[in-house]
Amino acid sequence: MVEIANDSWLIDGPESELSVVLAHGAGAPMDSEFMNVMAAGMARHSLRVVRFEFPYMVARRRDGRKRPPDREATLLEYWRAVLRELGAVERRVIAGKSLGGRMASLIADELGVAGLICLGYPFHPPGRPGRLRIDHLQTLQTPTLILQGERDSLGRRDEVSGYPLAPAIRLDWLPDGDHSFKPRKASGCTWAENLTRAVQQAAAFVDRLPR
Repeated sequence: MVEIANDSWLIDGPESELSVVLAHGAGAPMDSEFMNVMAAGMARHSLRVVRFEFPYMVARRRDGRKRPPDREATLLEYWRAVLRELGAVERRVIAGKSLGGRMASLIADELGVAGLICLGYPFHPPGRPGRLRIDHLQTLQTPTLILQGERDSLGRRDEVSGYPLAPAIRLDWLPDGDHSFKPRKASGCTWAENLTRAVQQAAAFVDRLPR
């Protein structure tokens, strides 16, 4: 049985009919600037947001040593265990930054969650566009929102437009954004604007989900 370190979860926002369970990406913890902004923003839209950390990040927080992510099987089982701990899985929207979102996408149909939000989906490893991670995305049935920077090195707009994604998936693009939605100064856009748009799109997506 997987042990859940729920004493260190971060919870934002009021009780809500549908809540968002949010996982971090491969390299940054649940309280990175990106994660803080997204969680606080969704909370302002009256959503309860629960953040947690995978075992390798829990260990890093404990001793300060950087570690690679756990194996996929461990990450998936931890996602399952978190949702078992929270209960009422049909009222949960599972979400994640990059790695956290990809792992969520692999169990969304299995667990019967209300929805899925991926914040910068890693469609392929950096510099390896031939190694696609989309097999399950072609048949995904869970209502899904993927928020993606237009020039994300793990899946640019011109690349992703040709992928055979399931009808349940909606893509929303952040202007000139990279993998964390940061645009270049010359674009005329700002990171704050892109994060605000991401929060608004995520909140609107949850609001449209059936109760």
